[in-house]
Amino acid sequence: MLSNVILIVSAMIGVSLLLNLWRLLRGPSVPDRILALDTMYINSIALIVLYGIKVASELYFEAALLIAMLGFVSTVAVCKFLLRGDIIE
Repeated sequence: MLSNVILIVSAMIGVSLLLNLWRLLRGPSVPDRILALDTMYINSIALIVLYGIKVASELYFEAALLIAMLGFVSTVAVCKFLLRGDIIE
């Protein structure tokens, strides 16, 4: 039963990734596109974690943690660049 649930949830997250991609390409403003990109990396982390649960490997959880840290830093850097025009003061 767990494999069926993982398959269904993976399909739902895949659909949300496609909708995020649509918002990234058609976003009316730059903050909308940044938010779509931020949501896309969160959804990709969810897919990696689901795959790690499916194959019962801890390696995928560590990869998801690294992607989460890189995504957070990149989101902060892009927002700081949009607000001030410079990343490093």
